[in-house]
Amino acid sequence: MSSEFGVSNIALSRMKISRYEDLNDPFELLAGNLSERHLRQAVATMKKEFHETKGIICFSQEWGSPVLWSHYADKHKGMALGFDIPDEYASVINYSPERVPVAYVNNDPSQGIEPEYVAAITSTKYKHWEYENEVRMHIRLDEGTEEGGLYFMPFSSELELKEVVLGHNCPITIERVRTLLSNADHTAKVIKARLAFKTFQVVTNQRYVEL
Repeated sequence: MSSEFGVSNIALSRMKISRYEDLNDPFELLAGNLSERHLRQAVATMKKEFHETKGIICFSQEWGSPVLWSHYADKHKGMALGFDIPDEYASVINYSPERVPVAYVNNDPSQGIEPEYVAAITSTKYKHWEYENEVRMHIRLDEGTEEGGLYFMPFSSELELKEVVLGHNCPITIERVRTLLSNADHTAKVIKARLAFKTFQVVTNQRYVEL
């Protein structure tokens, strides 16, 4: 995220909940094969209901991809927040080159769609998004707090801040972030990133590691 949003999230001990119709992938919830008209209608209704009642917080399983920093962290001027979340709240994204075939109960369209199909289309993205290595936390909007039409999830034992990684061009100092963490009663460690010398990766800058 940008350094501005990172500082705000740390100071206020919360993360923004993303809503489905605001996400940057137009195929969100449309990962299924929608060649049948009645499926398109059903999924459109479901997507509208999901947008109104549910949201997600998106994570990556690693922070070393330079593409992630370029796309989501203000061209390496932002930061990454690292969290521990319980396994039962973590939905690992499956990346597929093909749309998901529809699955009906007992293979009978009159009996409705299998719940597993709904679960599959909420956790499947096109293969070209694979660089994100994404894990999601699905959240009901009423579990968060609303502010000016936006929804936020407070930090907790289910969303525990463990580290802050400053991009290699981030203008905010480690000392300022440590002060923010201390003021907010967080014990997360702070890491300064740099570009690797031998690979196309972003790595820890050992010069700034706290002893």
